[in-house]
Amino acid sequence: MEQMNTAAAKSIRCRAAVSRVAGQPLEMEEVEVAPPRAHEVRIKILCTSICHTDITFWRMEGNHPSIFGHEAVGVVESVGEHVQEVAVGDMVVPVFAAQCSECPDCLSDRSNLCSKLSNVAGLMPRDRTTRFSSVSTGEPIRHFLSVSSFAEYTVVDITHIVKLDVEFPPAMACLLSCGISTGVGAAWKVAAVEPGSSVAVFGLGAVGLAVAQGARMRGAKRIIGVDLNPDKFAVGKRLGMTDFINPNDTGGKTVSEVIKEMTGGGGADYCFECIGSTSVMAEAFQSTRNGWGKTILLGVSGNKAPIGIPSHEILRGRSVIGSLFGGIKPKNDIPMLAQKYLDKELELEEFITHEMGFEEINRAFELLTQGKSLRCIIWMDGAKEIDNGV
Repeated sequence: MEQMNTAAAKSIRCRAAVSRVAGQPLEMEEVEVAPPRAHEVRIKILCTSICHTDITFWRMEGNHPSIFGHEAVGVVESVGEHVQEVAVGDMVVPVFAAQCSECPDCLSDRSNLCSKLSNVAGLMPRDRTTRFSSVSTGEPIRHFLSVSSFAEYTVVDITHIVKLDVEFPPAMACLLSCGISTGVGAAWKVAAVEPGSSVAVFGLGAVGLAVAQGARMRGAKRIIGVDLNPDKFAVGKRLGMTDFINPNDTGGKTVSEVIKEMTGGGGADYCFECIGSTSVMAEAFQSTRNGWGKTILLGVSGNKAPIGIPSHEILRGRSVIGSLFGGIKPKNDIPMLAQKYLDKELELEEFITHEMGFEEINRAFELLTQGKSLRCIIWMDGAKEIDNGV
């Protein structure tokens, strides 16, 4: 197929779910999507999903009007100059984390945070402009996390693109673009969970459950899930959890006290915070054992509050580490995770609780905020509605 470049591509008008007021329902609008510029790709989105990070920023003032969404899969519609990695018709996963493969961070095994191209709030990373505008008013519309997948077409920098085999199931590819890769990657790459170890996971959304699965794959002996929703335990057990704690049902004990009792008095070897609550981050730290306990922070907090950890506790050999995207280098690791799915080593179907069409996106938001959904696959061309609950 002949490559369609910037010179040949024209603006496209399509539907997008635009967020105009913080915390209010998205508005289905007609938007204009400009052609890709140099080092950019325009993608026809096949399906997208909603992550808790979308919810966090949707509720915050100052991010509007925006097209949110960063968990998706699509097909390349056109490419800009200097794009050789993908071609028109390729199936690709857009990701919020860049990988330029040239900077010191991308060339190091110690980091997955590209230092050449960082996310620029609401804009494309290279020229700091937008490719979206309102058809009715001409008003520019902000991007989100370099992806903006709540639109039928979007423009993404090539450093934020991962190519997958066109035969790979699109819904499963969508899951790998953020949440599941984050959780599995955190267990594998950030914590490097050891066989026979004990793990506690705070928050059993999709990321937390993926951590549990990743820890099981690494050979953890005990995997403790912590969540206020007891319905999460059933799916957690299927993904590798051995124990469950409801913080409202501990008989007055703190969660850290319960975890220490369950682990012979010492505490867990690894604790993962997957909520974005600074108080839970502190409790996760208190749940780790002295000597080598490691706390991995994955949750996105919207209030930038400090974490209350006594300095003398750090001196006892415990550590805290933060992680974006679970340490995953997208172009290297997402194809590897896709292969693990094909080899039946990685479970993905378990995370899909709902499927619906694009026009139902506000209902998908409600399901996630109410804790009734793990991942809802939103099909741009409509879909048979599926509701499996949590």
